[in-house]
Amino acid sequence: MSVDLVLHGGVVVTGDPAAPRVRAVAVRDGVVVALDEDARALLPEAREVVDLEGGAVLPSFGDGHVHPLWGGVELAGPQVRDATSVAEVVEAVRRWTAAHPETSWVLGGPYEPTLVPGGRFDAAWLDVAVPDRPVVLQSTDHHCAWVNTEALRRAGIDATTPDPAAGEVVRRPDGTPMGTLVEWTAMDLVLRHAPRATAVERQDGLAAASRLLAAAGVTWVQEAALSPGDVEVYLAAAAAGRLAVRANIALRAEPDCWPDQRAEFVRARQAAAESSVAGEVSARTVKMFADGVVEAGTAAMLAPYDDAPHSCGLPVWSPDELAAAAVAFDADGFQLHVHAIGDAGVRSALDAVERVTAVNGPRDRRPVIAHTQVVDPTDLPRFAALGVVANVEPLWAQLDPLQLELTAPRLGPDRTAWQYPMASLVATGAVLSMGSDWPVSSFRPLDGLSVAVTRQTPAGVPAGGWLPHERIPVGTALSAYTRGVAYQAFEEDRWGAVTVGRRADLVWLGSDPTVTDPAGWPQVPVRGTWLAGRRTWRPAT
Repeated sequence: MSVDLVLHGGVVVTGDPAAPRVRAVAVRDGVVVALDEDARALLPEAREVVDLEGGAVLPSFGDGHVHPLWGGVELAGPQVRDATSVAEVVEAVRRWTAAHPETSWVLGGPYEPTLVPGGRFDAAWLDVAVPDRPVVLQSTDHHCAWVNTEALRRAGIDATTPDPAAGEVVRRPDGTPMGTLVEWTAMDLVLRHAPRATAVERQDGLAAASRLLAAAGVTWVQEAALSPGDVEVYLAAAAAGRLAVRANIALRAEPDCWPDQRAEFVRARQAAAESSVAGEVSARTVKMFADGVVEAGTAAMLAPYDDAPHSCGLPVWSPDELAAAAVAFDADGFQLHVHAIGDAGVRSALDAVERVTAVNGPRDRRPVIAHTQVVDPTDLPRFAALGVVANVEPLWAQLDPLQLELTAPRLGPDRTAWQYPMASLVATGAVLSMGSDWPVSSFRPLDGLSVAVTRQTPAGVPAGGWLPHERIPVGTALSAYTRGVAYQAFEEDRWGAVTVGRRADLVWLGSDPTVTDPAGWPQVPVRGTWLAGRRTWRPAT
């Protein structure tokens, strides 16, 4: 029989325990049709043959929590992620602004919050570079913004402006706004005055982001927080052949208006399901933020922060309201996807899922708790018991400057040791999925997977790994970024492993990660990505 593609000349790491390693894979009509010697026998009949040159084919990666649309749009502004000082950030903004005199607002980032103590940045520093146009830079965690004086003036923020619910306008000792806005509600005080990216700009950004993800071996993404209007951007990009990944969109619910959002969310889901690209884009999920982030002191904690004994953080929803909304959206048939960072945020999310099951009855709903950073040990067994998918961004599970300078001092030693309990969750039987949260951090799965296995920084610190009991084996880590995400997507029988009958979603790596030192995984090149047998990435020759 003729086939479209045969990959051979290396190893195929299937993700199937029954046949974990074979030597070839054959594809026809986007589906795996033969493996190993059966696939090699089809070489003479193949329309395309790829010699793996000693490399490895794996099931392609899924990203269980990522922001391709606004990450892609952000690429158009000043890029300051690699800046190592305030002066470097300011200079990058000055250069970009000088090169774009037509831009009325300067929107960019992300900047590293550890560049100044406490992550508190002053508007005056940006004023030196751009005094006459509003500047808004988002931090790497995207839960804070650094703005200049003109941005504050345009938004009407002054000493009399009250802090919004679940947010903070950081102030100088005299009460005037300093230039740092903490959490979405505070950031929106300025951003609602900024021009929104046009439909063309958003589609361009989305297309660029999907190419980056495909280049990293990703073929499916959970778009983590959009409005119903953004669904059309995805549908248009897919219809124009500009998406290099498949996507499920999570529609963001807000605590002050969620009852009015229900009908709009259902219409957006239906529009995607009835579109010509329904196989590429769906909108089956609702996203809720239980809390903020530890670095900003806004993650919801069961006990006060060590460095702020007056504060347990800023929960976005009250527990009762979160549960009520979860029950309603579940009744509408949506999957739940809850951002929960602090131990109180995680508990609130678990309580909401428990309420959903009690009120709406049992069904295969696969709710997701995203990030799963600080988990009280008493809550660990509840993930498996409630059928909750624990989504983790593994790159964060290392002793980097963010952890050492902001996170750990705020949590204290006991709660610091509760972070990213991947091995503990797997031991309870919970399903583990992984993601990047790009543009918060690297979109390359191999970067995060290396940390999941080693719990070390790129420099190999600490020698035995941070919280070494939470390291996970190579196979478990790879499964979480493939089959675990496919399970989250309700598609574990369609992709996430290289087996006959599954879709040919494949990634070709320069070496086999199962026999390569995990510390070196970030340097392993991605040499090809296929989505349903269609090549979405090949390196430039």
